[in-house]
Amino acid sequence: MSESKVVELQIIESVGVITINNPPVNALTLEVREQLKQILMEVRQAKDLRVLVITGAGSKCFVAGADIKDFPKQMESGPRENATIYKEMFAYLEEAPIPVIAALNGLALGGGCELALACDLRIADEKVKLGLPEVTLGLIPGLGGTQRLARLIGQSKAKELLFTGTVITAEEALKIGLVNQVVPLGNALEEALKLAEKLAKGAGVAMAYAKQLVNKGTELPLQEALEMEMQHVEKIFRTEDLQEGLDAFINKRPPVFKNR
Repeated sequence: MSESKVVELQIIESVGVITINNPPVNALTLEVREQLKQILMEVRQAKDLRVLVITGAGSKCFVAGADIKDFPKQMESGPRENATIYKEMFAYLEEAPIPVIAALNGLALGGGCELALACDLRIADEKVKLGLPEVTLGLIPGLGGTQRLARLIGQSKAKELLFTGTVITAEEALKIGLVNQVVPLGNALEEALKLAEKLAKGAGVAMAYAKQLVNKGTELPLQEALEMEMQHVEKIFRTEDLQEGLDAFINKRPPVFKNR
């Protein structure tokens, strides 16, 4: 019997949409893990892709974490090896030279929240709930959650959420900077695609440099980060995109960036 399709990739012009479709809660099972890995390999090869959107199927869940009943199988190779596979995929999303948007259409818990944290931007349906409730099972997040959460919202608030396992609403997440935008019920993917379309028309090299500088620069002393920024400024002055942007501005026309 052929393997069911639980992760799907659709490419709409220069925007890729990954949908995790593993009912009832889009849990991170072995099937999801292997198919997501394969799809991200396809994304790597798609040279014309300018933006990536990740969402969950249905209206209940983005990804409601791991399937606890699937844990024994996932742990056969040991927690480090199992987590490393996910962490490599999440690191790719974080380091990819294109913007990655999470369209949160429902619960984003545990590994699902960690997946969202690995994305650059998060757009949440107003009924979404997010959290890292691993502590309630005697666990800790192991797919980058403790580190990305603290870097995103600050140590104190991250510790509060990690210690208590509290699941918060979309509005609460917006207040603490965990999501970028809250939209009406059922509109997360639509709004994410609108933003993706806008970004896909933007200066791809500039966005790639900005993403890299934010990700890497915050880990460096300020003077080192400023020097890295200047190195990227020098490089971007040699790009076709900059010349196109300047010409478009002078001639009062929309720019047509080529991502080079």
